Amino acid sequence: MSLLEQWRTMAYEQQTDARTQEMFWANYFNYEKGIYEQILKTPDEPVKGTVKGLAEKYNVELMLMVGFLDGINDSLKTPNPIETMDEDTEVSLDYDTELLYKNMVGARADWLYELPEWDALIDADRRKELYKEQKLSTTVVKGKKIGRNEPCPCGSGKKYKQCCGR
Repeated sequence: MSLLEQWRTMAYEQQTDARTQEMFWANYFNYEKGIYEQILKTPDEPVKGTVKGLAEKYNVELMLMVGFLDGINDSLKTPNPIETMDEDTEVSLDYDTELLYKNMVGARADWLYELPEWDALIDADRRKELYKEQKLSTTVVKGKKIGRNEPCPCGSGKKYKQCCGR
């Protein structure tokens, strides 16, 4: 079983009570926040290393680092091979700043997108724009409703109720 499969089994398929699950995620989110604080403080310093090496660098268990890599992968300029990685796989955390911020907003991770480290990376006005863009990207806008007696939009010339409205 790959590291990613082990992480996902541990994180999502645990047959534990709600309190244990809640404590697991609270612990994970705390470590995740700590890693992001360190990464965002030095945005010009590329973070590279093996999965095991990064876990040691950020003082987290290997599985928590795998979870972190799974979470950040969509925000990286070059995604890591998370599906096939093992503890000796070389990974990079070269993230796209704005995409990372938007993905944090999309994940509703306010403990991450409200970190003070963002102030030095993206000005407040731009963060508001990115926040709004992300929120609007998930908003469903319904088109105008077709009345029963209006011409059918398929172009048949019939009334909607006699054509596609049946």
